[in-house]
Amino acid sequence: MIVVTGGAGFIGSCIVARLNSFGWSDIMVVDHLETDDLKNANLKKKNYVQYLDKADFLKAISSDQFDHKIEAIIHMGACSDTTGTDAQYYEENNFLYTQHLAEWCIKKGARFIYASSAATYGDGREGYRDDDDTMRKLKPLNLYGESKQKFDVWAADQKVLNKMVGLKFFNVYGPNEYHKGDMRSVVAKSYAKVALEGKIALFKSYHPDYKDGEQKRDFIYVKDAVDVVIFFLENLQLNGIFNLGTGEAQTWNHLAKALFSAVGKTLNIEYIEMPEHLRPRYQYFTQADMTKLRQAGYHKPFMPLAEAVIDYASYLKNNSHY
Repeated sequence: MIVVTGGAGFIGSCIVARLNSFGWSDIMVVDHLETDDLKNANLKKKNYVQYLDKADFLKAISSDQFDHKIEAIIHMGACSDTTGTDAQYYEENNFLYTQHLAEWCIKKGARFIYASSAATYGDGREGYRDDDDTMRKLKPLNLYGESKQKFDVWAADQKVLNKMVGLKFFNVYGPNEYHKGDMRSVVAKSYAKVALEGKIALFKSYHPDYKDGEQKRDFIYVKDAVDVVIFFLENLQLNGIFNLGTGEAQTWNHLAKALFSAVGKTLNIEYIEMPEHLRPRYQYFTQADMTKLRQAGYHKPFMPLAEAVIDYASYLKNNSHY
C-alpha cells in the first residue's frame, strides 16, 4: 500500500491521479476534510482503498495498528499558507507531524518522500543550491518556510537524509488547486478575469533592481512535479533533498502573457500596490538549481510555461480536475 498524505489537496490528489494512471489503486488517502470542503472534488473518480483523517492516521501510526504493509508514505500534507501567524500550529502540523511519519518509515523500512519548499530559501541571498552547506545557512521569510527548514535540518542532524527524499517545491501551479483560496497560483486566481474581461492585476515592485511585473519565479507545472515524485518512488536507491523547479526563472509579465495568449486575449496588465504586510517577506527572485536532480538520473524535460498554461487553461475553463 502507498499512503498519500494531503491526498485530497493540490499536489497530493494529482499524485493519486498519476498513480491510478499506472494502475496503482492500493492507496490510502490521508487528509482533513469538512463536509463542504472543496477538496472533496479532488477525490472524485480517484481509485483508492481507504481514507483516514490526518489525526486518525497519526494515532494509527503511533500505535502500530496497520496489519498490512505500507510500502511508502508520500507526505504532501501540511499547512502551506505563507501568511499564517500561528507558530504553534506550524510546529505541530508541519514539523512534528512530518517527524513522526519519518521516524515510523525509518523503523519499518518504508519509503518516505516528503514536501519541503523553496520558501526555505528566504530572500535568496544564499543562492538556490540543494546541498547541505547551503541548507544550514537559509533564513526563511515566513513561518511556513521555517517549519519546512526546521525539518530539513532535523533530518540532516539525525543523519537520516540517506533514508528519505525531500523535495523543495518551487512555484507549483495546475489543476486541483481550486480549494486553496488566496494561496492559489496567479494563473488560477486570474483566469476568470482574463477570460471574461481581458484584465489581470500584478503587484508593483518595491525593489530597485526589478521593474513592475519583472519579479521572477521558477514556475513548475504540477504534472511535471508529480512525475518527479513518481521517479523517486520507483528509484529507491536515491535519497536526499532535491530542488523541484524547472531551473528557469520567468517574470510575472511572462506568465501573464502566456495566460492571455491561452485564452486569446490582448495583454492588459494593471500593476497594483502590494499589501504592506507582504512587502518585507516578498521573494523577488527564485530559480532552482536542478543539477542534483539531473545528476540523479531524471532527464525528462519540463513543460514550457506557455504550453503548460494552455493545458491548465483547459481545466480552468470547465473547472475540471486532474
